Amino acid sequence: LLCGDIMARGGLSRRLCDFCNALVGWLKGGLSIVAIIACAIFAAISGSAVATTAAIGGIMHPEMVKRGYSSPYSAALPAVAGTLGIIIPPSIVFVIYGNITGTSISQLLMAGVVPGVLCAAALCVLAYIIARRRSYEVDQMFSWRGLGQSFLRSVFALLMPLIILGGIYAGICTPTESSAIACLYGAIVCFVAYHDLTFKSFCKVLESTAVSVSTLMLLVVTAQVVGFLFTYYSIPTTVANFFLEHVASKTGFILITIAIMVLCGMFLDTSANNLILGPIFSPIAAMYGMDPVHFGLIFVFLLALGQATPPFGTCLFVSCTLNNDTFSDVVRESFPFMITELACIILFAFVPGLSTWLPGMMQG
Repeated sequence: LLCGDIMARGGLSRRLCDFCNALVGWLKGGLSIVAIIACAIFAAISGSAVATTAAIGGIMHPEMVKRGYSSPYSAALPAVAGTLGIIIPPSIVFVIYGNITGTSISQLLMAGVVPGVLCAAALCVLAYIIARRRSYEVDQMFSWRGLGQSFLRSVFALLMPLIILGGIYAGICTPTESSAIACLYGAIVCFVAYHDLTFKSFCKVLESTAVSVSTLMLLVVTAQVVGFLFTYYSIPTTVANFFLEHVASKTGFILITIAIMVLCGMFLDTSANNLILGPIFSPIAAMYGMDPVHFGLIFVFLLALGQATPPFGTCLFVSCTLNNDTFSDVVRESFPFMITELACIILFAFVPGLSTWLPGMMQG
């Protein structure tokens, strides 16, 4: 959390958008693809869907509108792509889920890498198709010089995910130790290299992080209490027996889980769904022979989708608030992207190797 706040206030999001624009801005509808890629990269630092939507949406929306994109469409893109913030590690939700269910947090974080990147790629393909149908103009011509200059300006920011994930993947440090190293690195970069962070703004960063951490720790404590109560009253066992009696196959369980999670995501907050449903569905998935890391990836991906589904998708509300677009217009524009993300979830659910390959290599 502290690392994400430091880099967000230290000019990271602006440099990431500039680099992504130089990389793919020459494509048809390039700015829409820039918004998605920028969200994916920022997700690898912030670990929060709402923070990703706010940081990238605040920069990309006015630029897209200026280039002829409709305002609701420009707001819908970071709202949906921002959900990658809790899929691509480091992810706050993965940490909470692992704490609740006893699943390895390191393996959960690694499980989100390949699916997160593939989902981002699928969203980019859809954005390209929409851009061609609506005849959105090319933003700029490709330039190796421009790409090189933007890369050099953003190279310190681009190294951040490698520091966080590389240390964990190589077994050099734990997720906690890796985040501490990333915080020190981020502070040095923003103070010395970018010069966008001052002592005064750094104090505001610490204040913001303290509020976020206090909220998060309350959730963790609540999770422990809820988990104890569920176990004491045998709720997971009761639900598990119901599934085993009425659902014969693992396929049926996966499809029912997806349907329930999509429905709950429309009305309940991500934290509530995580705390309530995580301790219930995780042991049932184990009874059906599902890998706990694989199921954790599916579960958290469905939580992410819930942040972009009406009527209470938090990322949708954040994007609408930033840009003063009507909620219904943004939802209409985001619907194709939500369907694409759901299709990706179904793919990951029935192809476990996409989520278990990287954790398996790390464990081996």
